[in-house]
Amino acid sequence: MRAVVVATMVLGSACADAGPSRDDGAATIGDASTDDGDADTGGTASTGTSADGSSSTTTGGGGSESESGSTGADTQVPGAWCEAIPSCLAPLPDPGPMLEWEHTESSLVVASGGPTHRGRDMFFHADEPQWVLGKFAYGPTDYDLEDEQVDLYLLRECTGEWESLGSVHTTWEGSHADVEGIADTGGRVYFELPADAKLGPGRHRIHMIVRGDLTRADQYIEVVPAGTPVVLTDVDGTLTTSENEEFFDLLSGTLPEVRPGAPAALQALAAKGYHPIYLTARPEFLGTRTQEFVRERGLPPGIVHTSLNFDGALGSAAVAFKTAELEAFAARGIVPTFVFGNTQSDGDAYENAGIQPLDHRVFIEFDDAHGGRRIDSWDAIVAELEALPDLCE
Repeated sequence: MRAVVVATMVLGSACADAGPSRDDGAATIGDASTDDGDADTGGTASTGTSADGSSSTTTGGGGSESESGSTGADTQVPGAWCEAIPSCLAPLPDPGPMLEWEHTESSLVVASGGPTHRGRDMFFHADEPQWVLGKFAYGPTDYDLEDEQVDLYLLRECTGEWESLGSVHTTWEGSHADVEGIADTGGRVYFELPADAKLGPGRHRIHMIVRGDLTRADQYIEVVPAGTPVVLTDVDGTLTTSENEEFFDLLSGTLPEVRPGAPAALQALAAKGYHPIYLTARPEFLGTRTQEFVRERGLPPGIVHTSLNFDGALGSAAVAFKTAELEAFAARGIVPTFVFGNTQSDGDAYENAGIQPLDHRVFIEFDDAHGGRRIDSWDAIVAELEALPDLCE
């Protein structure tokens, strides 16, 4: 995937949304396996847009987990989704009245353009620190909103009533230590959930509201055990219909189209119990648009990770970024069983991560130098994926 680097020059009003088939492979996909592992993350609480709609679910998995760490019924694989993945759509919490900005400069920040706020989706274990992570900025230069109030709300297990987590303030640049590899570039929210608000197994939604203008961002957290089965896919050119489609659609304020068969293929894997991960080297400010793309194009809900910088990543930088992300997942015992991509940067990252067997590295209209499997359409593997063993039986 090539990042949409040039889009930073023309973002402008396109980001002003305030809230929200031939198979050439040498082998067919076989039975899945997962690896175990664990890691710790640390830090302390600090001062530290979005979707609405009615509650619904999407084929694939969700709900509360059993003591074995499985979601839903007893399962052979810890952490497997054994119910429909919750969409997390719900009527938004009442934000209350708009408040005055605490700093005069904030009015200038907001005047620079529409909000580019985003949350950082995360996997956590139940027994480790769990963080609310967000970034609040505006306009084509991603101008940071610093030291302003943000209210935090939690939709636990993506159902029921919103819980208030209180208020935090966005950071001044450099005022907070790195958390989960996220450097404090200013306008950040780092908030460690207190013991009485810790999240249990399942999928959860964090909703963040800027009180100065009531713009919003969302973060999705999945609490899972080590060894949880996951599938990982690139976005641009792999799920979208071309490598640069996001750039052009960003200018027009629309979302990219999805490749035919991609939703069916990933929904089939989700229905078998796998957690989706959407890993893209897009610029960080496209995080919320990427969440919207997943939701609006019928892909199963999952964890979305973009790059953590303003420009995104290309070539060797994309390889380094994706390799580091795969290492961070593996440190928690989360190793993809299947990976999907469409460029050699994807192939190199999957090779660095040691994803095996090779036919579980699947490339769309691309010949991987490391021997991954080529397909010419997602439709070519839907039936194979539907025939995989159910991880919950």
